Order: sequence, then C-alpha cells, then structure tokens
Amino acid sequence: MRYKLGLVYIGVLASLVAPVLAQEQSAAPEAAVPTLGFAPTATPGEFSFDTGALRGVLRQGGASIGLVPMEHVPTGIPLSKSPGILDHYRVFTTNHRYGESARSLPSESKLLPDGSLEVHWPSAEDRPYEITSTFRWRDAATADLQVEVQATMDLPDFEVFLASYCSERFPATSVYVKQAGDTGKPGFVIAEKESGPWQVFPRDAKASDIIKDGRWTIPPNPVDWAVMPEIAAPLAFRREPSTGIVAMVMAPPQESFAVFTPCRDDPHCSMYLALFGQTLKNGETARAHVRFAIAVNPTDDQVVTYYQDYLKEMGEKPKL
Repeated sequence: MRYKLGLVYIGVLASLVAPVLAQEQSAAPEAAVPTLGFAPTATPGEFSFDTGALRGVLRQGGASIGLVPMEHVPTGIPLSKSPGILDHYRVFTTNHRYGESARSLPSESKLLPDGSLEVHWPSAEDRPYEITSTFRWRDAATADLQVEVQATMDLPDFEVFLASYCSERFPATSVYVKQAGDTGKPGFVIAEKESGPWQVFPRDAKASDIIKDGRWTIPPNPVDWAVMPEIAAPLAFRREPSTGIVAMVMAPPQESFAVFTPCRDDPHCSMYLALFGQTLKNGETARAHVRFAIAVNPTDDQVVTYYQDYLKEMGEKPKL
C-alpha cells in the first residue's frame, strides 16, 4: 500500500510541477534570430541589428549618427566607435559649410517594409537641400548606403563628407592609389605619420581644387589636409592585426571624389569618403552609393576583386 501511495504521490507531484515548468519555459526569452534588417529598440529613433556576422545599433539614442556600437559576432571584436560607421558628418558647397556637423541637424527615421532604414534631413532656410539616406544589409557582413540629395537652390561643388570611425583595434588606413610606391601600378598605400597627421587622396585635379576652395578653413576644427597621390578608386580599408579582420569602405568612381584619413595610430581611427563633388541646380536630384563590408584575412588583390564585383553589381564597368 505504501508503494501504491508513493506512486500516486509522485504522479500528483509531476502533474503539479509539469505545468509550472511549461510556463517557465514558455516565459523564457527566445534567442535573437539573425536577420538582414533593422528593428526598433525601446529608445525612439534607435534601431538594432543582428545579421549573424555583425551586431549593433544604428542611430544610438535616436541621434543622427552611424552604426555604433557594432561588433564582429564570431570574434566579439568591436568594429566601430562613436559616432560610428557610415556617419553623415559634414555638408559643403564652395567655401561654405552648413552648420558645424550634420550630426547636430534634425533628422527623421523610418523603417521600410524590407527592413532597411530611411533617414531624412529636411531643408531649412539655412540648409538649401534635402538629404534622404537609406541603410540596408546586402548580406550578413555588408551594409549598403544610398545618399540622395535634392537641391532647393543652386549648390556649387556640393559635397557630403561621410565618415566611418573604426575601433582602436584598427590602427591604419590603406588607400587604393593609381601608383603605389615605385611599382608605377595601382595598389594600396598606408597613411603613415611622416606624410602628415591628416591626409587626402583626391580623384583628380578638379577634386584637389574642390578640397582647397576654402571649405576646410572654416572654424571650428579647420583641417590642413596633406594632398597625397591620386586614387585609382574610392576604396580604403583598415585591418585588425590579430585576426586579419578588414573593414572596407568603397563607392563608385564617379560618386566619390576623394578618400580622407588620419595617419597611422591617430586615435580617430577613421576613414572618410567625399561624395558628389558636383554642382547641383535648384530642383536637381543626385544620388551616391557607399558600401561598408567586413572580410577576414583578404589579400590586397582580393579586396580589389571584391570592389570590382561591387562595381559590376552596381552596373558599372570596372576600369582598374
């Protein structure tokens, strides 16, 4: 009888415990599923992402900044620092800068049905342009950006200066130039300290004229850029030495007229692309495209091949 009562007791206990366990299991938070899209967080105007390869936030705190924080999921290595990757920094026309920084200008964000994110900077009396930028994931390690500008008055030599701030794990920028060293051939050169603290690699003579038209003499934070060899393409990267992780930025040749960077070991750890570099008439619309991508241990030649594939994807014919 004791044996039978024991069985009954155990059966009753199991019947009481099982629902509780089921409730606890159903209440347990599910692990985030990697997806190629952005999702709103509890903070208004802020969006998270987890592609499986990259994880982080866009517009942290609802601010007009880029992808930060962002980490490489397989290694846990931080990829960016504030104000982030693909950060809209400055807006210029000839010898004129609009505000101190685009980060301080009001902007609105909208999540699109495909998971991409649209950010809009409206025009104002002191900002005769509208900018609409769309961030989307091309794949788990690749973010694409389209920047569209509409002029509300004539804008001579208009420029959007796009910044990407890597973490301190990425100490130096390599830039793809027409003639690398004594080879006389296209290749990558590293922005070393002996060439100056701040360096610019223009596309051509016209680009150099735009850079030197006075727009960079305006306080606060004027910059005296050391003009370096001309780029073979708007393509640059930073490499994390211990893992070989490479952070690349690139754009089609006609849509970016220069690559800017501080020298090796400068604490900014940044790369910049100068977009547009063209005069827009009142009512005219123009678009520029930028890609940020992560690769592990690529050779220089493989980075160039990646860029060539990007141009083909954009409908461009590579001329490298």
